[in-house]
Amino acid sequence: MKRLGVFAALAALAMGVGFAPEWRADAAGGSTLNRPEDPVVLTGADVPSLVGIMPGDVVAFRYDTAWVQIPVQVDERDTKTFGAVYNNTLPAAYNAVSTLQYTDAATFTGTDADPTFDANDEVAFMANDAGGPATPFSQPPGIVANSGVQIAITDPLASGQKGYVYLFKQNGSLSQGAGQSYVGYTFSLNSGNYKTTYTLGDTHPLLAGNPENSTIVTPNYTYHFGDRWQEDVMKISIGGATNVDILDRHKAMFAPGNCVRHENTFDGYVNTLPIEGAFVANKVGAVRAIRSYVGANSGPLTQRDQIFYGQRQEIRTYLRVHAIASIMDFFDYSPAASGMTYYNDLNTGGVTIDGVPETPLAGAIVWQMVTGAQGTVVQSGSTSTNIPNFAYTSYYYDQAPAVSTPQCSGDAASYGSSGTYVSSIPGGIPCTDPGTSCTNYMNTANTLYYEAPGTSVAMAQALNAKANAPLAHTTQPWSAPSVGGIAEAATPLAPSGSGGVRDAILVVMVALVGFGAIGALVVRR
Repeated sequence: MKRLGVFAALAALAMGVGFAPEWRADAAGGSTLNRPEDPVVLTGADVPSLVGIMPGDVVAFRYDTAWVQIPVQVDERDTKTFGAVYNNTLPAAYNAVSTLQYTDAATFTGTDADPTFDANDEVAFMANDAGGPATPFSQPPGIVANSGVQIAITDPLASGQKGYVYLFKQNGSLSQGAGQSYVGYTFSLNSGNYKTTYTLGDTHPLLAGNPENSTIVTPNYTYHFGDRWQEDVMKISIGGATNVDILDRHKAMFAPGNCVRHENTFDGYVNTLPIEGAFVANKVGAVRAIRSYVGANSGPLTQRDQIFYGQRQEIRTYLRVHAIASIMDFFDYSPAASGMTYYNDLNTGGVTIDGVPETPLAGAIVWQMVTGAQGTVVQSGSTSTNIPNFAYTSYYYDQAPAVSTPQCSGDAASYGSSGTYVSSIPGGIPCTDPGTSCTNYMNTANTLYYEAPGTSVAMAQALNAKANAPLAHTTQPWSAPSVGGIAEAATPLAPSGSGGVRDAILVVMVALVGFGAIGALVVRR
């Protein structure tokens, strides 16, 4: 038997020789993921060991030569009736319909019936904050020992790329946002407090709607709402973009030039009863902002959820309405977008947005992009539906002033108006309204990426692929094991760049010295 020198033994222990074969020093670096715009979203069901703690007690860390706390956000959800959302102002059949919703004490939706982190609540963090696998001999400070969950994240589009995030229960000394905020959301009604001033039903005074001055601000883009459905400002600032407002309106209507229904009628600015609407939730945390609302004339349960991240936006729309002939959803850009180029997967050569009509090839597009010195927006869309023979096509209209097709809202011009048009289903779109016991559904998802000027078609194609292939994850309990009966030691946070092996050696030295065990380190040859 030969005794190794203390420091040699400590180094061997820290590097896993004979003690922790599952940990390799060469794998303890940072993440290899390349998904900077994309989030990772789990539910409580994915991390059952954390279910039952208070939502604010969930914290997240990565390991990259040392523990680094990262922003994480828990958003509570609960099954709620639309009666709750509308403060019981709908007819009884509609009041009784329920679905899983984000909760918000500041709206009539109210709080989650279970105030703890439960199985249907969501926890979100950014893939770009992931690190490498943690050394098994330390835990971050401020957490409850043995509460950890390791989340291994993989990219289905890039075999071998992997990252790790660790969730813990904190002891009350940490901030869930880790001192950072990726998105800001200011929800501001002109009338004042939502619960006491918002008009939910058909009594909008002088058809004045419920005007607001609400903004989303991130380091990469700015977005604005003038009312519930009125999206009217989009500025891109990433990568030297000019940060001008390129959006006239995000529009919804039955058909081009058909002004019977559109976002102004949804919000109560046109005398077309019924007029109703409500907010489900307005929430913001360190990772994302959530804006969820309902009500589109005779579709009181039609809903849109908009989720904003630092460089990405998700728009989820749930059509719940009586049978209609057709519907379209598109972005109408502003004169400031003139000079940008519009692309989609059927028109990779692009057309110039300039107010002069063009006729790009029409069809069932899956992605779109507008790009120029003003910045880039890439959109990736999908539809979930059980409607038989469902079909859609693309829509593009560029004319200023828009003499061929009257504009029902926004300005009188159409700059690069582009989106999708559902108009060729035999017999039209059937009833999708659960308030009248209809069982058909049509739900759309549109992911927007905000990118620098000059983004290529290849990049747009890659972003579309990412939007349709969410990051995968596996979870397992994680804790720092004891070594030879010695309890694990918490280590202080350290900035990236510290020596990983050196840190592990020091951690083991502290643990061993604290328990008088240095003399017990023996390696047999």
